[in-house]
Amino acid sequence: MKKLLISTVLLLGLSFNAYGQKRPPAPPHPSKTQLANSKANELDKRYRTEKKMIMNHPVATKKMKNEQLRALNLRYQNEKKLLRSAR
Repeated sequence: MKKLLISTVLLLGLSFNAYGQKRPPAPPHPSKTQLANSKANELDKRYRTEKKMIMNHPVATKKMKNEQLRALNLRYQNEKKLLRSAR
């Protein structure tokens, strides 16, 4: 009887230990459209922050700001085109 009790407790302990070591399920992978949308949102956010930094620069002249904004807009358009073509 004593051996049965010990083996039962040992078996229960091992089963709980094995159950506790189970790995959690893997998180679901985002779909292609979700991934593209998140990349587009990141791109828009980065564009807005860079534009704000250029516009609020204390030393840059109006001409310098216009040139930087033109370059930023061109780069932004190219990245948007690449993102759309990847869809």
